[in-house]
Order: sequence, then C-alpha cells, then structure tokens
Amino acid sequence: MTNELLWFIFALINFLFLILIYRIFGKNGLLVWIGMSTVVANLQVLKMVELFGVTATLGNIVYGSIFLATDILNEKYGKNEARKAVWLGFFTLITMTIVMQIALRFEPAETDQVNGALQTLFDLVPQVAIGSLLAYIVSQNADVLIFSKLKEKFSSNRFLWLRNNLSSMTSQLLDTFIFCIIAFWGIFTTDFSVWLELFFSTYFIKFIVAAFDTPFMYIAKKFH
Repeated sequence: MTNELLWFIFALINFLFLILIYRIFGKNGLLVWIGMSTVVANLQVLKMVELFGVTATLGNIVYGSIFLATDILNEKYGKNEARKAVWLGFFTLITMTIVMQIALRFEPAETDQVNGALQTLFDLVPQVAIGSLLAYIVSQNADVLIFSKLKEKFSSNRFLWLRNNLSSMTSQLLDTFIFCIIAFWGIFTTDFSVWLELFFSTYFIKFIVAAFDTPFMYIAKKFH
C-alpha cells in the first residue's frame, strides 16, 4: 500500500472518529478530541514521510482535525465556546510538555528499557517547542475569528463550505508560517530556498487536509 493511499485512509479514519465522538458525547466529545489531538499531533509530527512527491510530517491530519472541531463548535455553539476549546488545547499541550520534561529528569533503573525512547519523543528542542506553541495559539484563535466573521456575512447553510474552508486554510497558512519561521530560523537566515521548500511542502499537506474535512463539517451540522 502506497503512502498516499494510506494517508487518505488515515485521514478518513481520523475524521470519522471525530464525528463519532461528537455524535455520542456532543460538545464535550469535541473538547476531549481537541485536548487529545494536541498531544497526539505533537508526537506524530516527529515522523517524516514521503507524500505526493514531498517530504512531510505525519501529524498534519490529526492537527488539522483540531481546526474542524473548533469550526463545529463555532458553527453550532458560538465563538466563545470555540475560543474556550482553543485554550483548553493549549493548556493540554503546555501541561504535557512540562510534566514530561520533569519525568525525563528521573534517573532510570538499570532494568529500564524505555527511557531512551521517551527522551527521543519528549526531550524537545526549545526552539521547536516555542514555535509549535506560538503557532497553535495564534492560528487557532485566528481560525475562530475568521470563521465567526464569515458566519456574520455568509450565514446561510449553503455557505458553510466557504466558512469552513476559508477559515481553516487561512489559519493553517498562518500556523505554517509562524512555526517555520521560529523552528527553522537557522535555515531561514542561511538558505531561504530550502526554508521556502519546507514551508510550501508543509502547507500543501495542510491545505489538502483542510479541503478533505468539508463533508464531515456538513455531517456534524446535521446532528442535534
């Protein structure tokens, strides 16, 4: 099975689970999904894969599902609930980062076999961690703001695709720009062409994810 086919199946499974947790648990399900996804995305992002002819990180699907979850909250419960969910995700990410940094400081037992793997996953480079946190909080709040403004101007249900796609694609662009500037500052200042390739390849995958979630937005809209 090719990476591209597996990627589409993976995206389908992620969005189906998001819709399922919302169908069963309502608004609370979306809040849980956002908290969980901020952690999972930051673990998956460590794995690099070849997709559509470019090298990309694996966490873009789970991370992109957060934008869908906040858009559903914004559409059905208002921007205040969506903004609260954004800060919930941010708090979850901060908590995981601090708790795991403390956990890594414990001296492992002689029989321990997982400390090395935990260090690989959680011993963060400060520059990358700051870039990830700042990109998340700015882009997610931008998504909430853009979606709410579009909802005021295009409130009809037939423009739901416009609200969903335009807010997600714009905020994902902002997310990619902030993260790539901070996390890859050394590359940005020494080899701009390489940085530009990293920027466009990362956003290309996020753009596809944003477009892929549109049908699931309409499904969620029909739930009561």
